[in-house]
Amino acid sequence: MKKAQMKQFLKWVEEGYGSPEEFAKILDQGIEMLFYIEDDVFTKREIQEVVGVIRGVVTVLRH
Repeated sequence: MKKAQMKQFLKWVEEGYGSPEEFAKILDQGIEMLFYIEDDVFTKREIQEVVGVIRGVVTVLRH
């Protein structure tokens, strides 16, 4: 990752999720979802939040 990408990524994490720890928590939840997803385990909002994080990471890495 280029230095500019890293700076943009860290800014995005802090602005969108408050801290790297909160960001990591959401990503970890996404991992759990992929392993254990069943009806009524996670809310639609929780799944959308994880998708948003993944999309954000992809966007930053592509620029």
